[in-house]
Amino acid sequence: MFYFDPLYLIFMIPAMILAGIATAKTKSAFSKYSRIASRTRLTGAQAARRMLDQNGLHDVEIRRARGFLSDHYNPANRTLNLSPDVYDSPSLSAIGVACHEAGHALQHAHGYVPLQIRSSLVPITQFSSYGAYLFILLGMFMQSMPIATAGVWLFAIGFVFALITLPVEWDASTRAKRQMVTDGIVLPSEANDAGKVLDAAFLTYVAAAVSALLTLLYYMMRLGLIGGRDD
Repeated sequence: MFYFDPLYLIFMIPAMILAGIATAKTKSAFSKYSRIASRTRLTGAQAARRMLDQNGLHDVEIRRARGFLSDHYNPANRTLNLSPDVYDSPSLSAIGVACHEAGHALQHAHGYVPLQIRSSLVPITQFSSYGAYLFILLGMFMQSMPIATAGVWLFAIGFVFALITLPVEWDASTRAKRQMVTDGIVLPSEANDAGKVLDAAFLTYVAAAVSALLTLLYYMMRLGLIGGRDD
């Protein structure tokens, strides 16, 4: 019943290649512009603080986070968490990433609908990431199509989450690029370089969405839900 399926490689190799390219471009861009300091000399934490304050978000706390590029905004406790390479650095990379995360705080404050949808999907998506495989394997073992199909639906939820993440991340970067200049965080001549880090990072979310879609299509085909294959 269980064997290696070459079809899996046909679906997954393109996703793996795209993910590898996106990750490499992100690390390369971050490394390149982390060596270039903004002439405003603001650190990532100071840049995020200025952007938040300019939008009246004085109550959003900025904290240090552990790990490389572990930066994130937590809507549950309204904290902006910046990695050491971003928090303390005055580089264009650090400022771009910090302002991007501040962009998420602005989305939260303004009731940005895609962010609300993504946040509502987080609990079920956390379960679906491993529950999908469990249901599909259990369904195949028990020869139960309803159980296996439930696993496919969990993969579908993961794809929807990856898809809704795209406008959320794009909008946060757009807000950051605009306000880095209008708030005097970087000089107009520096804005393009700071934005290149965000553009490269966005590719990782595109790669994740493509991977989620290909995984969904593979299991739909594997179970005969599309393409007529049910072996």
